[in-house]
Amino acid sequence: MPLLEPKPEALRPGAARSASHDRVLDSRAAGTPEPLRGELTALLGPEKVLWKVSDLVKYASDASPYRFVPQVVVVPEDIDDLSAILSYAHGKGREVVFRAAGTSLNGQAQGEDILVDVRHHWTGIEVLDDGAQARIRPGTTVMRANATLARYGRLLGPDPASAIACTIGGVVANNASGMTAGTTRNSYRTVSSLTFVLPSGTVVDTADPAADELLAHAEPRLCEELLALKAEIEADAELTARIRAKYEIKNTNGYRLDAFLDGSTPVQILRGLMVGSEGTFGFISEVVFDTLPLDRKVSSALLFFPSLTAAAAAVPRFNEAGAIAVELMDGNTLRASVSVQGVPADWAELPKETAALLVEFRAPDEPGQEAYERAAAAAVKGLDLVAPVASVTNEFTRETKAISGYWKARKAFVTAVGGSRPSGTTLITEDFAVPPSQLADACESLLRLQAEHGFDAAVAGHAAHGNLHFLLAFDAAKPSDVDRYAAFMDDFCRLTVERFDGSLKAEHATGRNIAPFLELEWGPKATELMWRTKQVIDPDGVLAPRIVLDRDPKAHLRGLKTIPEVELIADPCIECGFCEPTCPSEDLTTTPRQRIVLRREMMRQPNGSPVETELLDAYGYDAVDTCAGDSTCKLACPVGIDTGAMMKDFRHQRHSPREERIAALTAKNFKAVEASARLAVAAADRIGDRLLETVTGLARKAVRPDLVPEWLPEIPGAAARKLPRTSRVGASAVYYPACVNRIFGGPDGHRGPSLPQAVVAVSARAGKPVWIPEDVAGTCCATIWHSKGYDEGNVVMANRIVEAAWGWTAGGRLPLVVDASSCTLGIAHEVVPYLTDENRELHRELSIVDSLIWAADELLPELTILRKTGSAVLHPTCSMQHLGDVDQLRAVAEACAEEVVVPDDAGCCAFAGDRGMLHKELTASATAKEAAEVNSREYDAYLSANRMCEIGMDRATGREYHSVLMELERATRP
Repeated sequence: MPLLEPKPEALRPGAARSASHDRVLDSRAAGTPEPLRGELTALLGPEKVLWKVSDLVKYASDASPYRFVPQVVVVPEDIDDLSAILSYAHGKGREVVFRAAGTSLNGQAQGEDILVDVRHHWTGIEVLDDGAQARIRPGTTVMRANATLARYGRLLGPDPASAIACTIGGVVANNASGMTAGTTRNSYRTVSSLTFVLPSGTVVDTADPAADELLAHAEPRLCEELLALKAEIEADAELTARIRAKYEIKNTNGYRLDAFLDGSTPVQILRGLMVGSEGTFGFISEVVFDTLPLDRKVSSALLFFPSLTAAAAAVPRFNEAGAIAVELMDGNTLRASVSVQGVPADWAELPKETAALLVEFRAPDEPGQEAYERAAAAAVKGLDLVAPVASVTNEFTRETKAISGYWKARKAFVTAVGGSRPSGTTLITEDFAVPPSQLADACESLLRLQAEHGFDAAVAGHAAHGNLHFLLAFDAAKPSDVDRYAAFMDDFCRLTVERFDGSLKAEHATGRNIAPFLELEWGPKATELMWRTKQVIDPDGVLAPRIVLDRDPKAHLRGLKTIPEVELIADPCIECGFCEPTCPSEDLTTTPRQRIVLRREMMRQPNGSPVETELLDAYGYDAVDTCAGDSTCKLACPVGIDTGAMMKDFRHQRHSPREERIAALTAKNFKAVEASARLAVAAADRIGDRLLETVTGLARKAVRPDLVPEWLPEIPGAAARKLPRTSRVGASAVYYPACVNRIFGGPDGHRGPSLPQAVVAVSARAGKPVWIPEDVAGTCCATIWHSKGYDEGNVVMANRIVEAAWGWTAGGRLPLVVDASSCTLGIAHEVVPYLTDENRELHRELSIVDSLIWAADELLPELTILRKTGSAVLHPTCSMQHLGDVDQLRAVAEACAEEVVVPDDAGCCAFAGDRGMLHKELTASATAKEAAEVNSREYDAYLSANRMCEIGMDRATGREYHSVLMELERATRP
């Protein structure tokens, strides 16, 4: 065991706890039981079978209010693995549930036996016919697919609010639609073909001209019975009319019986049935979509009304005017969205009865946009609009930032409102549709029903399509609260069906939530046909039992999850999963959501239980050590939960007092540490990579991997001992070379000025000279200590750098330009909580400017570009995302290169200062997709603006990245 191995007990929850009724039982502490574990390991290989109790717990929760712990999680890589899993399940009488993003809201991605992760190895998009179609694998997110299609001026029809995280497989399997899809742009209408695996293992490609012939040969009984069902439905005129009527409005409740009417062959029928089948008919391995034009001329308005019913009554006007989206938000939703960055703070003061419509028009060209704006103006005339707070304008705008803010507020409905719910309560998201002409009446009835059952109103929805969403929060640990929820659901379902003939699920799919009410909506004849269809396709009931179809009238009350209180920073989490695609460790260990899910399970456990012990043993590496600490999860989370900050605090909790003192000592003596580090890097050139890898490897085993960095061959040589000479007289800014740029030099193959020399030179050329203080040595942005949770060292350096910067800048009269984005972020924001009151006042007077903003906004307008490189690929760092200067990175690069590319898969490299040297597997996993995209072609320049991230990308791609400011110097050099 390493000398300084941290003790798991340091992270044991300290609060007094009693065992929760839905805790994982002690009998599950050993994880997947035998022979299940051994048999699947032999079948698939050990790397594809997740069996520890921590694995099972982190997959037990999703965005729904349900929680079911699987027996095992398997991670197939290809169709062969899928077929093997299904064959095994048939032979052993087991059940299989598919899970991709886990953003489904009704429990359809949760299983109690074999859970199949179909996200990790199932990503990719191929653009066909110049963008008219796209072949997409099921683990690809909607946002990722649209990023590629945008280059062709196209996009997908479905546009769910969870597009940042939800995957194509889930979108098709649920027939999810979204803000603009309605009934004409959803998956059912825009999927051209599917490839899927039936429960029997038969693979069907509906685009294959011989598909029906092949299916008839492989599955003759299936083909015969599907055609018999089709004939039976078509012979019943009343049923046929009922089916057609049900899909005139949005409806995802039950199976798509209209597939029997729309398809003429067994393959065509299956193609329709697979859409919205929620994983109960087979696994969708590939989808070919017919894409839609991306109309880039956008005009939007957020219009405020005195009441929800007044807003709903105005919807038909905008539908008639041609709006592509009319989104409704009630007062609670508007006020809760204040927690979303960019939403006006004064929305918190909106009256409770206020409501708003987000109305959007999209056109392909300027004349079309002008025509829509005239129609919009006519629609607004005579409306009873209100402006209860100063930020409300009630005007249409073309301004991208304002429109983006409107949509951020709307898309955060579930998460922002859910995040503001009472601590310890479970969140239910309901989704229904009524004929649009009855929307106002439905809103009024819903509000009355919520009040009758003691639920606060929180309503939003796709008003143009008569589709409303609302939220209910209750404590699943209290039987009385569960009874209240059950009574509400009974009344709500009867109201929707009997009064409005509506859809109990418009776009979120049946799941476990509405399965008991399926017959109420569809009637016994249609419901029985759904049961028979399931029997025909999956006669052994292998796939997703109790999802979609369940005869238990209380099935929706089974498995409701409790939400025990955890650390304050993470407690608002509703486990939506929006954070997961941004997380560098998502394909290696855990995601932010899973880190919180695991923590909540610890809180369900009695102190010292076998399950808690197992979870703590795994949590150190899986959650704490392999968190990059980049906090991109905070940017993706609509309520700004910073799981990275929580992991840093856990690192701090694991430190002994002695470790904290040593860390503080390095901060106090950082001038000597910095000089020693530069000398060590210089010496490394003479020692050789192999020996250094061996020595550091041995040290890591002896001490602790999380304390001793591993030497990597990509680490560059030492920086020059002296920084460029500059003058304070006449300086336009103070230039602060980050410590990484004072220790490490540029890429080994680079021939030209160093980064500090480049910044000094290009600033002088622009007529804005900079001054480097002579006493920068020994100072740092404090990120070294902050990222590792060394609070004492952080306090030392945070206060030192602020005091020094205040003096250098003459009390903030000059800007402080920092040449590494992570260091800019550290000095500008991350040091603040560690400052003394006096230094916090000094910090407020500082103007801290990232070198990208300095270059793009201050230098570029004054520079003459004399030469350009051909092509450049960029790596925007996570710090740039936090600082909001990715556009400046692109602007500087576009001045230096004829072609500039930002990879669609660009994300945090997870090098995170030295974390890529502590856990190189983290950077390897985080950069795999981006590196593959970068290496798919050659570029003339590989650019970023943070030295350690550049080293991380060097390692990932085998290329040499350098700062875009060095490229700017070359482009403007006389």
